[in-house]
Formats: sequence, C-alpha cells, structure tokens
Amino acid sequence: MEQLPDFWRTEIWHPLSVHFPLALLLLATLIGVIAFFVKGAQWYFHRNLLLLLGTIGAWVSVLTGSLADGVVARELCDPVMLEQHETFAYGVAWVFSAALLLVATINTGLLKQFKRYVEIVIVVLMLTGAGLLTYTGHLGAQLVYQQGAGVYQPTEDCSEFE
Repeated sequence: MEQLPDFWRTEIWHPLSVHFPLALLLLATLIGVIAFFVKGAQWYFHRNLLLLLGTIGAWVSVLTGSLADGVVARELCDPVMLEQHETFAYGVAWVFSAALLLVATINTGLLKQFKRYVEIVIVVLMLTGAGLLTYTGHLGAQLVYQQGAGVYQPTEDCSEFE
C-alpha cells in the first residue's frame, strides 16, 4: 500500500498564498475606481489599505510560486505555460507596486499639485494590474487543471486512502 504524501509540500504553499492577494487586489481596483468618481476619504483609505496588503501578498505569491516552480516544472507537458504564468505574475506584482508607490507620493504630498492626474494614472495601473491578474490566474488554472501542476495523482485503486 502506498502512502499519501505530506500535505504541506513546497508546491502547496503557492495556491495557499495566492488567493487572498488576488481577492484584495481585485477589490482594491473596484474601490479605486469608485473612489475616483465618488469623493470621500473613506474610499481612498480602503483602496490604499487593500492595495498595500494585496501588493505584499502578490510578492509573497511570486516567492511561493518560484519555490513551486522548482518542484512542478519537471512534471509538466508544456513548461512554456509555467514561464508565461511566472512572467505575468511578476507583471502583476510590479504594476500594483507602481500604483502603491504613486499612492505613497500623493500621501506624502510630493505630487500634491498633480494629484488628479496621478489618481488617473493609479486607476489605469490598477485596471491594467487587474487584467494581468485575471490572465495570470487563467494560466495558473490551466497549469493545475490541464497539466496537473502540483496535484497528487492517487493510485488507480485509491489504496492509499484505506
């Protein structure tokens, strides 16, 4: 009888860490668009908080994805898709980091005279980041559901579950 592998394998940390920042960044983008059109400090506060937490989480996801890459890359039929997923993931992290940096410049008063224009750039960056994030997630889902990346394949008779 085969034994089940330990659940806390290196490649498992990535899916565990990726979904929270995904939700945070998409919600930050939605609130960021609302904040741009509806005036109110609470909208900007929530956008900024979600953007900060989501961006930190995005970089954690990139790190755990790099760790998982070393494990699953050898098992994939099409490793090019994994490279694309990684490239787009870096794009997501950098685009949202740039938006966060611009938020910080506004909050410190460095670009106060250009605040409205900087807010436009922030919204464009966040919408771009949300699009990249969606496509990155699509590639990640293809890696898991079409190529079985990081997925344990039980034996034919499932004897390891007895």
